[in-house]
Order: sequence, then C-alpha cells, then structure tokens
Amino acid sequence: MTVKHVDLLVVGAGPAGIAAALEARAHRLEVLVVDENVHPGGQIYRNVSHSPLANPDILGPDYLRGRALVEEFEQSGIAYWPQTLAWQIGADKRVSVTRQGSCRGTLQIEAKAIVLAGGAQERPFPVPGWTLPGVMGVGAAQTLLKSAGLAPQAPAGLAGCGPLLYLFAWQLINAGIEVRAILDTTEAAGYRRALGHLGGALRAPGYLWKGWSLLRAIRRAGVQHVKGVTALRVLGAAHAEAVEFSAGGSTQRIETPLVLLHQGVIPNTQVTRSIGCEHVWDEPQLCWRPRLDAWGETSLPDIFVAGDGGGIAGALAAEPSGRLAALQAAHRIGKLDAGKRDARALAQRHMLERHGAIRPFLDALYRPADAFRRPADDSTVVCRCEEVSAGEVRQMARLGCVGPNQTKSFSRCGMGPCQGRFCGLTVAELLAEEQGRPVAEVGYYRIRPPIKPVTLGELATAVTAPPVQGERAGFPK
Repeated sequence: MTVKHVDLLVVGAGPAGIAAALEARAHRLEVLVVDENVHPGGQIYRNVSHSPLANPDILGPDYLRGRALVEEFEQSGIAYWPQTLAWQIGADKRVSVTRQGSCRGTLQIEAKAIVLAGGAQERPFPVPGWTLPGVMGVGAAQTLLKSAGLAPQAPAGLAGCGPLLYLFAWQLINAGIEVRAILDTTEAAGYRRALGHLGGALRAPGYLWKGWSLLRAIRRAGVQHVKGVTALRVLGAAHAEAVEFSAGGSTQRIETPLVLLHQGVIPNTQVTRSIGCEHVWDEPQLCWRPRLDAWGETSLPDIFVAGDGGGIAGALAAEPSGRLAALQAAHRIGKLDAGKRDARALAQRHMLERHGAIRPFLDALYRPADAFRRPADDSTVVCRCEEVSAGEVRQMARLGCVGPNQTKSFSRCGMGPCQGRFCGLTVAELLAEEQGRPVAEVGYYRIRPPIKPVTLGELATAVTAPPVQGERAGFPK
C-alpha cells in the first residue's frame, strides 16, 4: 500500500482544521488536510464558497463570515484531499484513508503530528416516534439546505432546545418556508441556572444580542412558540403526522408532516476513542470529551484535537484552538522555538477565552432535560440501527451489565452502521440511572476501525500518493 509522509496531517476542513493548516503552513510545515466533504468549510461553513442557494444571505452573517477563511485556505496552496475518509488512525500516527472521486482507492499517511478537527454531532434525542419517516435532526436538515439547497416542502415543526433550533427556524423563515411551531423544551430551572453565569455572558454581549435578534425575528414572523414543553412524542402510523406534548398543564397536539428535533451538540469522539486517547466526562455539557492540555494535545504525544471535537465552544472559538494546536506541533517538529510559540499564542488564547465566556451561560440554560436524555417510555427505541429499546437497556442493567460494551454483546446495541454515534450517550445514561452510578464510571463503547463503513473494493484498490505540489488535481475546486 502506498504511504505518504507529511509533517502535519489535519483531519477535517472546518474552521478549526483550516486555521490549524494555515498556521502550520506559516511556520514552514508540510501540511496535508483531508476531509470527507467535496468543499472545505465543515458543517458551520458548509459550501460557503460554492453555495447552491440563489441567495446565501438567507443563512445569515455568521455563515457568510466563513467565506474569507475558506477562500484564504483555497488560495494558500496547502495540500487538500476532499472526499477522503480517515477510517483508521493509530497511536503511531499512521493513518489509513480512502479517497473518492477520480483518485478512488486506499493509501496510508505517516505524519509527525496530527490535528483532529472532526467537530461535533447532534446529541441523541430519543422520544417516542423519533424513528418515523418525516423526523430528522435540525443539523441534518440544515446540512441539506447548505449542501444541496434542499428546503422542506411541507410546514416544519421544530422541537427541542439550544441556539441552533432558533437559528435554523430563522433561516427557514428567510427562505420562505413555513415554520408551523417551535416547541421549546428548555426547563424553567435552566433560566435560574443561567442567571448565575450572566456575568460571564456579558463579556460576550454579541452572542446575547444575536440570540435576542433571532427571537424577535421569529416573533415578528408570527411563528407559534411554545415554552416549557414536556412529554414530547411524534405521532403517526407509517410517517410523522403530528406532535403531541404537554405545556401549561395541558396536553396539546400540532399537525405537521415534518418534525425537526434538536437538543444541542456534543463532541464527535469516535476517532479519539478508536486511537486510545483518554476521555473525561464533562458534567456541565453532559458529554464525553478527550482529555486535552492547553495546546489541545491529547494523552497521546503529538496527536491534537481542535474545535468542538474537544468540547463545545462554537465556530469562532474553533479557529484559535486550531492555531494553538498548530503552534505546538510546529514547536515539537522543530520549526518554531518556545519563545516565538508562546508570543504567537497570546492573542489566540485571548480570543479563545473571549469566545468561550458565553459557554457556561448556554450550557446551564440549554441543559437537556433528564426525560429527553433517558426516555421513561420503555418502548422508545434507543439504538436506531439495531432497534434496541430503552426498556431492553434497563433490563440488561438489572441483569448486571456494567457498561455499554456488555450491552453491545447481549443486544448488538451500538453495532450498526453508525457505530454507536446515536445511542452511546443514551445507553450510558440509562445504565447509570438504573444502577445508581455516575456516567463517568459506566463508560462508553470501545470504538474499533473502520470508523465508518469502507467497501472491500476500496480496500483492494491502492492509489498512488500525489506529489506535494498539485495535490488538488482531479478534485472540485
């Protein structure tokens, strides 16, 4: 199998990955960026320089802000392999990738340092009926809009909590799509918790102003906005037909053929877990994240995580975290002395702190309710791939299963195509609740390569690594 050697491999071309690559290139490192998408930008800036929308302005200034960053990257000459899946990464920094497009096939990369910038994923939202056709995540719906210009043809009902819920509702309104209702599951206790972090939030007033502006625009559009929603369920026989919920002491029902769910995002830790990096349970954000030092370095030397993959902080915080990781990588490789590294890092740390000031406020306010993380209805499906219910997980806990890996052995929960991405947190929390143990003690799935499905044909087809120059040849620009 062909092997390519580089100083720094960046996995992911979102804001963190792009910033890391640009910083590393400035310090004369040979950099290679690989990403599964056709164009750079990640989720937040997806297709920002190649938008299929007639008017990308409908997505808002935060989205358009990424155009300058992406264009700088595209013009930098940094080696970039789009449509490339890094499906196995070893602690020895040897990486197996599969390329699509005109150079379809598999090869390996050996790097002196790696920056993982895989970003975040939507938190599981297991409610009755969430597996019905016509139900999807807000993030997935936003991806369709950004990547292919596909907007809902039917009135949409949005349910859950978190900033993205309101941002996407606003984007749909701008696109002329009817939003039937926003069903807000934020708990009353969340507002009280958030007050304790208001001082920190005021250090980042732009975020508060943006949130208020979104809410004002939604109200002006006449969208029904129901607060204090509990007992949410999607109704329908063969597909979604309505949403039923409780609010204000009564049970209500809204007819809608499209239900978009969201209750925040969590770090995508599949890759870091497969490598063997140490992880810690983040109680304020109710998720696992890799243990990182001040430079974003994991427990494994010269393997870094930048952006939301190391803890949710947002796109603006992702850029300085990527640059910090690149600075330390350049120092380790011998291209940057400690004094210059530290001097360059000062501005990045200040920016990271400024954009991170809002997080405790948001984490407290939009902390997902227990009932929406650990479904009380035992018939609710938890593992969508293998159709394992919450009741089955609880039964395994009562039988003595001590962690998700044991439940996997008994029920195949977590063994489907998603490799546990959409059930891992829920299974761990259900086991912890049933057995009266901390989630940190229950643990998580052991993740093994391939990180995502790879065909035998792809494995059997070796491709030659292109030269350092011209590595974008044959790929969309």
